[in-house]
Amino acid sequence: MTAHELLWTPSPERVAGACVTRYRQWLSGSRGVQTEDYEALWRWSVADLEGFWSSIVEFFDLRFSRQPERVLGRRQMPGAEWFPGGEISYAEHIFRGNGGGRDPNSLAIQHASELRGLDTWTWRKLRDETAAIAAGLQQRGVVPGDRVAAYMPNIPETVAAFLACASIGAVWSSAAPEFGARSVIDRFSQIEPKVLLAVDGYRYGGRDFDRRQIVDEIAAALPNDPHLVRFGYLDGTRWPADFAGKPPDELEFTPLAFDHPLWVLYSSGTTGLPKPIVHGQGGILVEHVKQARLHLDAKPGQRYFWFSTTGWMMWNLLLGVLLTDASIILFDGNPGHPSLDTLWDLAEQTGMTCFGTSAAYIGACMKAGVRPRAGRALEDLQSVGSTGSPLSPEGFRWIYDQLGSETWLFSTSGGTDMCTAFVGGVPTRPVLEGELQARALGAAVEAWDDSGHTVIGQVGELVITEPMPSMPVYFWGDESGERYRDTYFSMFPGVWRHGDWIEITAQGGAIIYGRSDSTINRGGVRMGTSEIYRAVLAIDDIVDALVVDVPRQGTDGWLSLFVVLREGSELDDALRDRLRRRLRSDCSPRHVPDEIIQIAEVPRTLSGKVLEVPVKRILMGTPPEQAASRESLANPAALDVFVKMSADGA
Repeated sequence: MTAHELLWTPSPERVAGACVTRYRQWLSGSRGVQTEDYEALWRWSVADLEGFWSSIVEFFDLRFSRQPERVLGRRQMPGAEWFPGGEISYAEHIFRGNGGGRDPNSLAIQHASELRGLDTWTWRKLRDETAAIAAGLQQRGVVPGDRVAAYMPNIPETVAAFLACASIGAVWSSAAPEFGARSVIDRFSQIEPKVLLAVDGYRYGGRDFDRRQIVDEIAAALPNDPHLVRFGYLDGTRWPADFAGKPPDELEFTPLAFDHPLWVLYSSGTTGLPKPIVHGQGGILVEHVKQARLHLDAKPGQRYFWFSTTGWMMWNLLLGVLLTDASIILFDGNPGHPSLDTLWDLAEQTGMTCFGTSAAYIGACMKAGVRPRAGRALEDLQSVGSTGSPLSPEGFRWIYDQLGSETWLFSTSGGTDMCTAFVGGVPTRPVLEGELQARALGAAVEAWDDSGHTVIGQVGELVITEPMPSMPVYFWGDESGERYRDTYFSMFPGVWRHGDWIEITAQGGAIIYGRSDSTINRGGVRMGTSEIYRAVLAIDDIVDALVVDVPRQGTDGWLSLFVVLREGSELDDALRDRLRRRLRSDCSPRHVPDEIIQIAEVPRTLSGKVLEVPVKRILMGTPPEQAASRESLANPAALDVFVKMSADGA
């Protein structure tokens, strides 16, 4: 594979001060585990699972209220049993912090939205709000194991509501208020919540959206008539007085089994009912402590941001930063309103240390000519994280061109399935253009060919060959486990198949090529869609794109490229020729599209993922209601053009 340009090397001071460096030194002195570099540390972490995960518990002083019998009761997948017999509390560790207690006046959360100006919550404020909500839930009969569903925006009250659930052992589940009624009902009806927390509306792109009628529709459709608690966000009234009044003197924490459900997340739900993915209290605790401390390198005084909504797992992962002595930054609204400068302004105003975003946002900033440092003081900004889809090499270079050579850029890949990144950032390793730095500790990630053999320097299926604590405990309602097994273990029994194409480099880095179920196979030459998008989006006239390969009997299929043009551009013969030449030279002659069609927008899920497979299914004749749930989409009208094409026999 092509060698990639070195873009960043950590300074000796950064390496010496990194938590992962102190961890390696501690392993050597306390456990006699000698690792000469990160790659050796990773190899040990996936070979000695009990040694590694017990070291995370010990090094970060995670405290069990009842000690487990051992680290790993069963090692097989699915069905691994972690820390059997142990009891622990995720919420207690949030409020305990690293040193055993929080300064109540120290910063916990900064938050801003289109409705509210920038403000802060201290740890005292967060604790009081959490305690008040916990009391309100208990007054409504919520006990450990009950589900609490939240139709709430990305604001600190939502964080407090989640922590209240975690503190009493209730099971949290959330959906962003831009989700339509049907999409929310499809999710929450599966878990039968006892309480529904719901917002009156929200502001996005300068417009107010009243959700009261939709909330009524959701509440009426959910089984068992849940208690409805309304939160006044648009009107500023917040919680009703009888729900979250005066907090009790103490916030109490219920001891819970290690695998007691913490929350239910959902697959994107583009086809069929979204899968309700259950994660355990302890599994998320140990994984997020590891991720925040060893991979994000979160330290006291640092301020972490990741643009997300409450319907995407990055919201949950950002909350894991509160397990450290760093603080977090929330934003609720349109990142492109009134312009793409909005989040960069927020970075300056908050003293942001880590700017977390999506590859799509970085690409949009590139196309729009955004200059983050122009007129802004961003001296505190040390790192940029990117996820959601593969970040192009051009995106890597743009970050360094705009933010400077000292910026640590880490591209990550993981998923809702484990609510973490299993390939991504390492603060002590260099950054190469277009590459993810390394496989995460404890994540036995490999690239496998069709025969199940490990390949290095070649593209293969992303598999995980050993269990991880944050793997789903189960899918809600999947009593037999059949749906869970079919989702991850049907291709390679006993091995987790994630559904991405990945290349592991000789140096231990990785490149993600997109979803393996949307790969373009032309004449035996397979190519991830990310490679095609990179070539297409390198042309200034193109601001977004979608590519699908529709099978046709007796041929390689019909390769269609759909493009969104920059304002003022025209899809004429000259631009089509430029696109074909670019794809021929950058990808392969076999991946030159059979047709190039202009569309107004690319259909995406609410978390920003491109709908390649559902569009392909629609063009193959699948009824649109079976191919994609419109209410799981950010822009459902974007599907109409493909539905019409299918109906017209195009």
